[in-house]
Amino acid sequence: MACSGRSQNEDSSRRLAEMMGPGGQFCSAPRLSSSSASVYLRWQISHRSRLSSRMPALSDPRPSNRAERPRREIEVRKLSGRPPVRSTKRSGRPPARTTPSRYGGSPVPAQNTHGERLQRTLARAGLGSRRAVEDLIRQGRVRVGGEVASLGRRVDPWTDHITVDDIPIPVHPDLRYLALNKPAGVTTTARDPHAERTVAMLIPPGPRVFPVGRLDRPSEGLLLRTNDGDLAHRLQHPRFGVDREYLVEVKGIVPKRAVSQLLKGVDLADGPARALKARPTGRSRGRTSLAMVMREGRKREIRRMLGALGFPVLRLVRVRIGPVRLGSLPPGRTRTLTAQEVSELYRESRLSRARPGGRGTDSDSPSHS
Repeated sequence: MACSGRSQNEDSSRRLAEMMGPGGQFCSAPRLSSSSASVYLRWQISHRSRLSSRMPALSDPRPSNRAERPRREIEVRKLSGRPPVRSTKRSGRPPARTTPSRYGGSPVPAQNTHGERLQRTLARAGLGSRRAVEDLIRQGRVRVGGEVASLGRRVDPWTDHITVDDIPIPVHPDLRYLALNKPAGVTTTARDPHAERTVAMLIPPGPRVFPVGRLDRPSEGLLLRTNDGDLAHRLQHPRFGVDREYLVEVKGIVPKRAVSQLLKGVDLADGPARALKARPTGRSRGRTSLAMVMREGRKREIRRMLGALGFPVLRLVRVRIGPVRLGSLPPGRTRTLTAQEVSELYRESRLSRARPGGRGTDSDSPSHS
């Protein structure tokens, strides 16, 4: 009940002051009578009307000028008491979009978010460590699709064409390149029901690979196996000029004129055959050792050439195919070709792209040498 001598307005002001704290803020909900509640409600309506008169309408359309939009939005949020919007862009990482920035400025360059980083792909292909591969990229020696690659570029190993010093690098994850030291008595073909041992028994598990060329059962030495059909075809075709080197031991002493005949050509039933290089490496106990380099791969070609000259072959070992050498690989063991060896095979066969499958070879083709 209002005190005597005071007007109703003065009494309302006193009750309002009681409900507000020392900072001009309302305290936690007080117990109000019906008359006090009506005064409090009228004060709230008048206070909000004064605040809304100073605020721009939140439903106004956005300004046409993008540069003014941040200032307008910040002002609205300050007046309404809402916290400012924080940027979600991480420092040091460019946004992956091609449209202009939301608040103006130059367009952001597109970032390829698919595939894997180029240095990781090349390191996995065997070109060296990540740091060594990054040095190759910085030097401008790596190209992707004919364009000089930059550090951090992303590539698709299944489709992209990658070269280092203009030499193709096979990076397809499904490609396999194996070197096998075939022992004597092992059959090259995998489908011989009469063979006790085949090279398929010596291949480690994984994607299927097929032989590059053949070695007959008594012969031994280097045999390449891969699922890169185009490379396998070119390595076997004499038109692409990939050499094969053999060490041969024959019965008898081979004179110089017989070595010259091997270089000039020996007439065989399927046409003349000749060696690119032939030289004796030793003679002892009625036997002669020869080193021969051949380019063709006809069936039992070396054995028939030396047999036609009267020197039966006692042992034949293939020690090299192009840049790949047998080295110290034990008989019956396999190893994966290095990235440099595969690149050299591509260079010598003049092949520009690696892919699984392709032309390939028939597993029932005749044995060579």
